[in-house]
Amino acid sequence: MIYTYEEALHWIHSRLRLGIKPGLKRMEWMMEKLGHPERNIKALHVAGTNGKGSTVCYLRNILEESGYTVGTFTSPYFEMFNERISINGTPIGNDELIHLVNQIIPLSDELEKTELGAPSEFEVITAMAFSFFGNHQSMDFVIFETGLGGRLDSTNIVNPMLSIITNIGYDHMDLLGNTIAKIAYEKAGIIKSNVPVISSAEQPDALNVITTRAKELNSSTMLMDVDYFITSQTSQEEGECFSLKTPQDTLNNLEITMMGTHQVKNAALATAAILFLRSQQSLFVHDEAIRTGLKKAKWIGRFEQVSDNPKIILDGAHNPEGVSSLIQTIKSHLSEKRIHIIFSALKDKKLEEMIEPLSTVADSITFTSFEFPRVTPAIDLFNLCPKHPQKHYEENWRVAIDQKVLELKQEDVLLITGSLYFLSEVRPYIFNMTEL
Repeated sequence: MIYTYEEALHWIHSRLRLGIKPGLKRMEWMMEKLGHPERNIKALHVAGTNGKGSTVCYLRNILEESGYTVGTFTSPYFEMFNERISINGTPIGNDELIHLVNQIIPLSDELEKTELGAPSEFEVITAMAFSFFGNHQSMDFVIFETGLGGRLDSTNIVNPMLSIITNIGYDHMDLLGNTIAKIAYEKAGIIKSNVPVISSAEQPDALNVITTRAKELNSSTMLMDVDYFITSQTSQEEGECFSLKTPQDTLNNLEITMMGTHQVKNAALATAAILFLRSQQSLFVHDEAIRTGLKKAKWIGRFEQVSDNPKIILDGAHNPEGVSSLIQTIKSHLSEKRIHIIFSALKDKKLEEMIEPLSTVADSITFTSFEFPRVTPAIDLFNLCPKHPQKHYEENWRVAIDQKVLELKQEDVLLITGSLYFLSEVRPYIFNMTEL
């Protein structure tokens, strides 16, 4: 029996030793023992390489503005572990987390004795989320974000109202495959029989995989630049403005505060999903709720300004596609500024394809490290960087940040980017620093 929040977290994190365990058998076993809570949930299921979290955020805010109670299951967390299971953006309480852990522990112990083996950390957390939303707390809708891939992801036991696939890019190639088609196959694994799918994927290979899979399962598709269109976009000082045309509706001059063309695509995907569900009378949402929800949506660690003086921005560009989007946003919103980058990343990424583009927009670039099993040493990142007159490395990220902040001038911006796990450590440190 677990009695404290700290004990609960310790038990959950102890599952990390089991690593990543793709497959659904253990989840199906636990759901059977729990009375199939996943069947009691009106769910939206979101997969993709980049943009999942932001898309979930836009969806949640629109639904909230319409008066719905919305659960979300997301990863990773930034400020507290409980964020992963939230209601209307508010993390569940510590007592609720303790209760869920005590519910799962005996199942985990029993499962470990079977031929299926012990559940991983992510499987445990996913089971907790399904139990919470399906057995304990009634929601109007629950939005599930996949953790890795889709086909064999723990969340893929859910049968949603709508499957949503964001962009497809090169990430986790050791597990998902080394081509866009192979990665798209894993993401398209969330498509269920007769469940519509909507996607903002752009590469022909990815679209071919998604449409083929949907056709096999008799699932209708709604694709960006095929069925719904972003008809205009302009960058503003505090975000972006765009217009959207779908088979159901046209909405002009929608505004978001998250910056970048990639965020316009995420917001358009979420809005098109809402408009589709509205056309199916699966929900009731007024246009004004869409506008307000989009404008209110904020997602931690996505081109997030966490300090004004000095100007510090955090962005979780953790793969080549994320870096490409970040560079576009820098050019749109920071073209007059001197950019100083601090970067850290995990070993299983395409590091050279991230570092080289970042170095082209950086007036200085500092590589660092943090405590994590798969982190790349700062010296290794430094050695991968092409010749740059102002490249440095410092293994201690706190020292790297402190030194760079002291050097910043009025026209400078400090951009801290790379792994989302890295940013989750950096963010509270920056807030504490700027409050002193």
